[in-house]
Amino acid sequence: MAQETNESKRPEIMIEQAEKVTVREEVNAIFSALRNNDDTSHDFLLRVVQPGLAGLMDGSVSTLAPIFATAFATHNPFTAFLVGMASATGAGISMAFSEGLSDDGTLTGRGSPLVRGTITGLMTFIGGSLHTLPFLVKDIHIALLLAYVVVAVELVLIAAIRHRYFRTQWLKSMIQVVGSGILVFAAALIFGNA
Repeated sequence: MAQETNESKRPEIMIEQAEKVTVREEVNAIFSALRNNDDTSHDFLLRVVQPGLAGLMDGSVSTLAPIFATAFATHNPFTAFLVGMASATGAGISMAFSEGLSDDGTLTGRGSPLVRGTITGLMTFIGGSLHTLPFLVKDIHIALLLAYVVVAVELVLIAAIRHRYFRTQWLKSMIQVVGSGILVFAAALIFGNA
């Protein structure tokens, strides 16, 4: 019976500990984990990798449709660049608030919502803006070719992160990530050529 009492108190202790961790302490812990190559602990996965991966995936995939649809419809690379940066910025802000407001970290142990939201928002912006940058090239055909290469690298990187940190089989991860990219790109083709 004594064991049950200790086990039932354990979540309360975890909640109290989670409430006491400040944003500064959490950021210091993240940098310490990176310096010490301790980036596979459960806490690091929950507090850094998962929010970062969600953001990178969302930014890399969700912004494909508006960027490429604009490029196909207008044949104007700078317009596609502006739409891409607006999409990346909007998606980054949306994902930051979505992650930050999803829970305060005390019940789930996922850490500071400010830190998680910031990580998710930044990674979403990065994922959306990387394949937008090629549209600074004035020739639409070259811009599209460069953007295709950047998207391919982004999707392989996402699959590699899933494989390394979440032990997803390499082929399965590639099929899932590239498959989602293909679906969104198909939407870009449909709407961009309507």
